[in-house]
Amino acid sequence: MASENQRTGRRRRKTQKRRIVFFTLFIPVLLIASTLIGYAANLHKKAETVFTDSYEDDGRAKSELRDADVHPLEDNISILFMGIDDNENRQYGLNTRTDALVLATLNVENKTIKMLSIPRDSYAYIPELDEYNKINHAHATGGPISTIETVEELLEVPVDYYVRLNFYAFVDVVDALNGIEFDVPFEMNEKNSNDIHGAVELEPGKQNLNGEEALALARTRKYDNDIERGKRQQQILQAITKKAISLNSITKYDEILEAVGSNMRTNLTFSEMKSLIEYGKDGRIDFESLTLSGTDDFMSSGAYIYRIDETDLEVVKGKLQRHLDMEPSYSRLEEDESSDSEEEATYSTDEESIYE
Repeated sequence: MASENQRTGRRRRKTQKRRIVFFTLFIPVLLIASTLIGYAANLHKKAETVFTDSYEDDGRAKSELRDADVHPLEDNISILFMGIDDNENRQYGLNTRTDALVLATLNVENKTIKMLSIPRDSYAYIPELDEYNKINHAHATGGPISTIETVEELLEVPVDYYVRLNFYAFVDVVDALNGIEFDVPFEMNEKNSNDIHGAVELEPGKQNLNGEEALALARTRKYDNDIERGKRQQQILQAITKKAISLNSITKYDEILEAVGSNMRTNLTFSEMKSLIEYGKDGRIDFESLTLSGTDDFMSSGAYIYRIDETDLEVVKGKLQRHLDMEPSYSRLEEDESSDSEEEATYSTDEESIYE
């Protein structure tokens, strides 16, 4: 089974980076959907039904890294977004891997969000397997819980909630809005969310994009560079947000809620989901994107892995821990080392006094 996962899971690093785009786009869409919950009484009931159907109990009372329960209205929290390596053409069943992982930390005081993308081929310790392997194997062997435990082991921060989803959420939201107006900067030929190459063809110029076209334009990096792609993502986000909050879209809110709800599973309750309104109610979302630097490497089997840079990992850990108002792990390490040094100094002094 492991060898089959390795064969079917092989990707190049450019694919990993491209899939990160999806989460950058999806998180604001999720928050927009949460904001719609409070729009009207009839939508509230609709939202309650949709998100209740998406709820999936993970069996945990809380993260083992938490001393007490948390709630989005009162505490800094984290949400792990899992993109599933599955679509209509990939029927992997229980062996589904995560195609991308993003950990979002939300600070309740300043209403900011930090998002860390974790490359799918990152070499990490998987507690469920009691071994090091590609981090995307965690879900294939133990589902969301195994993935959560692996991410907590890697980053030393609690994972309070998770959202498991696929590309169709973003596509369906844009389609529910009857598309978005966008000025396409170049001629493009790309695959769609079902991995059909050449399915999306666009000419330069201002036009109305459907969900598949908008997703392909956001994901591609073949025609310019990462800097321009980042600008393009922000422009697409603004177009979606502008269209979603316009009066003309009020009649589409039912479809937007359906689009998000039917394509995800989460351990966020409806009440907790409503709390996310606070992060997007003013029409903008304050978030910072983080990445993990590393190098290409290979396992003894020849399988490609992404080896995370240990120094950069410690820096990122500290940023996430501080954002959650936790003591950075490197501070605890320094205190332990300082304590050890003090004990050694005391012992040495005693030794000297004995021999005097």
